[in-house]
Amino acid sequence: MTSFGREAASINVATHLRELREARNISMRTLATKSGLSANALSMIERGKTSPSVSTLYKLADALGVSITAFFGAETEKKRIVFLKSDERSRMPFTRGVFEALGGEQFIGRVEPFMLTLESGAACGPHSMVHSGHEFVFCLRGKLEYQVDKDVFLLEAGDSLLFSSNLQHKWKNPGNTVTNALVIISGFAEGEQPHVMHLGKGA
Repeated sequence: MTSFGREAASINVATHLRELREARNISMRTLATKSGLSANALSMIERGKTSPSVSTLYKLADALGVSITAFFGAETEKKRIVFLKSDERSRMPFTRGVFEALGGEQFIGRVEPFMLTLESGAACGPHSMVHSGHEFVFCLRGKLEYQVDKDVFLLEAGDSLLFSSNLQHKWKNPGNTVTNALVIISGFAEGEQPHVMHLGKGA
């Protein structure tokens, strides 16, 4: 499932998760404890038996001390200009959806754009997310519900949302059709990794 044009390169989350864990000499049991996941759930993800939710990926990235972009593969030298053809994007499937990287993993600057493709009922998971910087969301197709702090916003095609990312937030596709949305995270502090998100209090 892609949002535009040709098929993008699919990311094997299971392989990259195992490589990241082993490179840091972290046992599966230790990672399970640090991330708050059960050892069984983590084993299922590493063996490719199940696709993790977005909030689960963020918890794993947090526990490993990496950005979620680390799941897109080995880190390469950052560039000042990144041009991607539609079939060159890295795509990472999760439960009922797909994340597509739009060059942030290769860019030297502090901005990370993503394309979200969400099936009906897809959600980031039960937990809210919090991180530094600002988040811009533009709904391209379908409907997208964003909860930011105590406010709920329903975005339809052409609608946008901009907010401070240190507010608890989560999203889901409440409609009956596929949703496409552009998400851009920017302005995070130098040296910080915006996708190393953690659970907000009370989430």
